[in-house]
Amino acid sequence: MKNALAQADHAVEALRAERRDDYYPQFHLAPSAGWINDPNGLICINGVYHAFYQHHPYDENWGPMHWGHATSRDLAHWQHQPIALAPGEDDDKGGCFSGCAVDDGGVLTLIYTGHVWLGKAGDDDQVREVQCLATSEDGVHFVKHGPVLTPPDGIQHFRDPKVWREDGEWWMVVGARENGLGQARLYRSADLRDWRFDRLLGGAQAPHQGYMWECPDFFPLGEQHLLLFSPQGLTAQGYRNRNRFQSGYLLGHWRPGHDFTPTQPFCELDAGHDFYAPQTFTAADGRRLLFAWMDMWESPMPSKAHRWAGALTLPRELTLGADGAVRMNPARELTALRREHRTLIPLKLRNQRRPLAEALQELQLTLDLAGSDAERYGVAIGGAARLYVDNQAHRLVLERFSEDPGLCGCRSVALPAGERLSLRLFIDRSSLEVFVNQGEACLTSRIYPADGRRDLSLFAEGGQAQFGDMEGWQLESIWA
Repeated sequence: MKNALAQADHAVEALRAERRDDYYPQFHLAPSAGWINDPNGLICINGVYHAFYQHHPYDENWGPMHWGHATSRDLAHWQHQPIALAPGEDDDKGGCFSGCAVDDGGVLTLIYTGHVWLGKAGDDDQVREVQCLATSEDGVHFVKHGPVLTPPDGIQHFRDPKVWREDGEWWMVVGARENGLGQARLYRSADLRDWRFDRLLGGAQAPHQGYMWECPDFFPLGEQHLLLFSPQGLTAQGYRNRNRFQSGYLLGHWRPGHDFTPTQPFCELDAGHDFYAPQTFTAADGRRLLFAWMDMWESPMPSKAHRWAGALTLPRELTLGADGAVRMNPARELTALRREHRTLIPLKLRNQRRPLAEALQELQLTLDLAGSDAERYGVAIGGAARLYVDNQAHRLVLERFSEDPGLCGCRSVALPAGERLSLRLFIDRSSLEVFVNQGEACLTSRIYPADGRRDLSLFAEGGQAQFGDMEGWQLESIWA
């Protein structure tokens, strides 16, 4: 694997020399160059945060999957590391697909899917997928130990292991497809090497519930458990399930040796255009944190012309609200990135547009819903996107604009109850993340301003809007 890793690192360096930074993020994790998708192996071990990710280092398109790697000591500033895993062995020659990381007695251990094309590369009807193990003594260089779990008869699609330790044993949830239906399969082990099937945690009962459940994750939150996964094949229904694929959760009850009992239907986790394959991990102080891939399959990616594609969301903290819904908020460590601060006075607009201070990358504001009768009012980001209240539809809408029709369109959530709406926005060079009412809803979308303008302005159309307290910050780069 050493030669394959050295070649991959060299390829990234060559691409990096050609990279353009018009859209390259300042405070989101992304590869130095090349392609990135799912976050993998998220862990805090020996005082260091590790974020691995699916990576194709040879060009800006999806290809044979490697594991890229970045590290941080504060969850705010990051450093790229050498590529951790490269395909090449008999059981992963088609790619080192998604997986996780665990602390096995102080040893950083990766469990990932070894992917092999049995027919033509790219033919998803002829694949073999097994769960493999790799270890590291220094947290940077890894030794592969081969497969530790193979699929049962009749299952080809069998991937994305997430492992944790509980009740004196190791547990693993794996995404699978059986008879054309997605499922999350649960396994248990005493040593991470020998695994036995425990039960199905959940599965689709009909095609409309997904033909494949990718990237499952299973963890406690509050007094309940969350089965987080990315189902493929859901049908759009009104405002719901508008993306190519979705990510969301089932909330319910579980304890080792028993079935998982959901207490509510599947719920999308983020309502934006670009959010997929979320994976959680625990912070040094025990908080449940999450990264996701901030892109979407089969979506145009203008940054490919700049020799890179893909990024991860900001790290987010998950909590459970009193109403039983998951809350996501930016990790508190991100306040360390704040630099120049602006406080903006409340104002009232009637059929007007008002520029805000330039170069703000984090903005917090409140909207007075009770005191506003405008048909639409909110925030515009250059000519690339608008976030606004639609008073006629009673929804909060994120609308993006582009010369490419594939990057135009709206995503929205119902307006929460109450007289005021709290918004927190993060605007990077090619992305917008919106947190509503301290995490009651989130909308994440890639935006690509052709003219480079990301200046903020407030607007009100078809009436009057009252904007309350506002403050904003410039943010420094995350790259240490």
